[in-house]
Amino acid sequence: IQVQYVKNPHLESMEEDILYHFNLGTKTHNLPAMFGDIKFVCVGGSANRMRAFAQFMHQELGQPGHVDDIRDICEETDRYSMFKVGPVLSVSHGMGAPSISIMLHELIKLLYHSRCRDVILFRIGTSGGIGLAPGTVVITDKAVDSFFRPQFEQVVLGKVIVRSTELDEGLSKELLQCSTELPDIPTVIANTMCTHDFYEGQGRLDGALCSFSTEEKLEYLRKAHEAGVRNIEMESTVFAAMCRMCNLKAAVICVTLLNRFEGDQISTHHDVLVEYQQRPQGLVAHFIKKRLGLMA
Repeated sequence: IQVQYVKNPHLESMEEDILYHFNLGTKTHNLPAMFGDIKFVCVGGSANRMRAFAQFMHQELGQPGHVDDIRDICEETDRYSMFKVGPVLSVSHGMGAPSISIMLHELIKLLYHSRCRDVILFRIGTSGGIGLAPGTVVITDKAVDSFFRPQFEQVVLGKVIVRSTELDEGLSKELLQCSTELPDIPTVIANTMCTHDFYEGQGRLDGALCSFSTEEKLEYLRKAHEAGVRNIEMESTVFAAMCRMCNLKAAVICVTLLNRFEGDQISTHHDVLVEYQQRPQGLVAHFIKKRLGLMA
């Protein structure tokens, strides 16, 4: 039985569906032939990081050919980048909820048109930690908004639509188990706060605008910590809400680059940051290899 990933009756009557920001379409491309075997989709903000993840998966899965030959399927557009390695699709989503939302609409339609089944989605990325040592990986329990509510609000035709941001609990636990099988990847399951901004919206004192005191910032972060929030990023609520609406198993795995109780600026050395950013990639790669029966 084909799982109905899309929730839009209008798609049935369309002669052609152009996935504009991917530069793909149902008439111009044979999507089932190109993507029909996809089982795992990993999304992250940066195009370079998602290319690096694809190259990493190429090695981990022992794929034929050279890693440098992996091409960007969306190279004709500069909005998003997409790389395919066997059953794994690696896609960039840019920064913030609007950017990932546009990408997800077209990605979910791509999975639908390609007749993919039993697909698992992962968002892998970076975040600011709340009371955690930098380099800690947070697997999201609940994605919450700036009021610590597990919901995503979208304005549709002038009305506010509220969607649940619940993620797959079994998947989170399986990922946590995977983390114990890997060296040097300190991992927790906790709530993740999703904001619409990197500076004031996350209580930073170092933006071009700041309308609050240091004490007010710390009080807000303490409230977030009490609500079970251990990291802050800018995409998790819409990612969780859309995957849930479209029957897609999903997880959010972000590494913390700093402890926000101790500062706002990311001053860690570049080489250390690169190693931190590889931790969610390593965890997801381990999960995928286990699922594909490639672990000894």
